[in-house]
Amino acid sequence: MSHQHPIIAVTGSSGAGTTTTSLAFHKIFQQLNIRAAQVDGDSYHRYTRPEMDMAIRKARDLGRHISYFGPEANDFSLLEQAFIDYGRSGSGKTRKYLHTYDEAIPYKQVPGTFTPWEPMPEPTDILFYEGLHGGVVTESHNVAQHVDLLVGVVPIVNLEWMQKLVRDINDRGHSREAVMDSVVRSMEDYITYITPQFSRTHINFQRVPTVDTSNPFAAKSVPSMDESFVVIHFQGMSNIDYPYLLAMLQGSFISHINTLVVPGGKMGLAMELIMTPLVQRLLAGDNIG
Repeated sequence: MSHQHPIIAVTGSSGAGTTTTSLAFHKIFQQLNIRAAQVDGDSYHRYTRPEMDMAIRKARDLGRHISYFGPEANDFSLLEQAFIDYGRSGSGKTRKYLHTYDEAIPYKQVPGTFTPWEPMPEPTDILFYEGLHGGVVTESHNVAQHVDLLVGVVPIVNLEWMQKLVRDINDRGHSREAVMDSVVRSMEDYITYITPQFSRTHINFQRVPTVDTSNPFAAKSVPSMDESFVVIHFQGMSNIDYPYLLAMLQGSFISHINTLVVPGGKMGLAMELIMTPLVQRLLAGDNIG
């Protein structure tokens, strides 16, 4: 961790809703006039999409599974070093993984490829990571220890699968069968590398729908925010003003110690109310925990 060059990481699996959280943080950065270096977790994939497809086929022929959740498909060493470098000097390199044609066309590339590595803009006040592995820990790497504010975005699993299914079909052109195969193939890595991160976070946002999600693989749409509650759990944190949050977030309530529940439509506001003072504390050199 670095008081001079703090790092914020939003971590969650593909389709979990980390993008919504990122939008809330960017709004906070604008309001506080903070210059943030943006790091995309997908930029630390090892393979382009065609290379990954080949790696999946080879692993399957050998009776193994490989997924974007695990270390075979991601360079945890490079990610950890990027956090170390930024914490020390406030600098580093970044690139983008281009998911769609809309993202790829400005770079004159095809989807499923990377842009070249480029220096981060300087100077910046904070590094902001959004992706799969902001809190990952393995026998060889500990990315979580370098993060000053770690936020988990983790819908209940059926909703997570629904979000992934609808996004990958509508936005990325995958078939329903391909998405289902991806979920099955990824399960071991999901359990090993993704879910343990949410025990290391400072805050978890878990969206829970109030409509039937019994068969997520038959879904054609995702429950709206107004059809959900958001369970917000604070872990090892001090100075959370629960009376203030309850007063500002109509319909919210305390469900358990260190746990606040808000209506889904209030999620963005809740994030801004909770995160703004935490970001200010980071910039002042204070520890979050």
